[in-house]
Amino acid sequence: MKWDDARGFGFIRAAGGTPLPSSGAVLVLPLMLAYAALVVWSVWSRQLPWWVLPGLFFLDVFTFLAYWLDKYAAGKGAWRISESTLHLWSLAGGWPGAWFAQQVLRHKSRKQSFRQMYWTTVVLNCGALGASIWWLPGWLASLRG
Repeated sequence: MKWDDARGFGFIRAAGGTPLPSSGAVLVLPLMLAYAALVVWSVWSRQLPWWVLPGLFFLDVFTFLAYWLDKYAAGKGAWRISESTLHLWSLAGGWPGAWFAQQVLRHKSRKQSFRQMYWTTVVLNCGALGASIWWLPGWLASLRG
């Protein structure tokens, strides 16, 4: 792996010698597409309410802006957004916006403990989405009798 500190990214060489970005895009972008497809399908099949679609979009935009604001504040030495708040936005569903912010802004993309907690929020959010789609409707129906 060759890391370019000045540019803030590294490359991993594939078997054929072709460099692949080490940002995790090979994993994250298909995950985001699957997540979006699952949400759209869930809204279309009425497993989730319609407002989830625009809600997740605005949550992603807001999360990206929170990262931008935190990076701006860090550069100015001003009050910063806590890491736990950034993780909370990711856990709530803004993890795609957080990932784009980490890549585009190069913010919070190096600190290993932050990255581990970020990926924990991604797994928990995806798990919660899956549970809400497959188990919650059946459980609610059983309560109704």
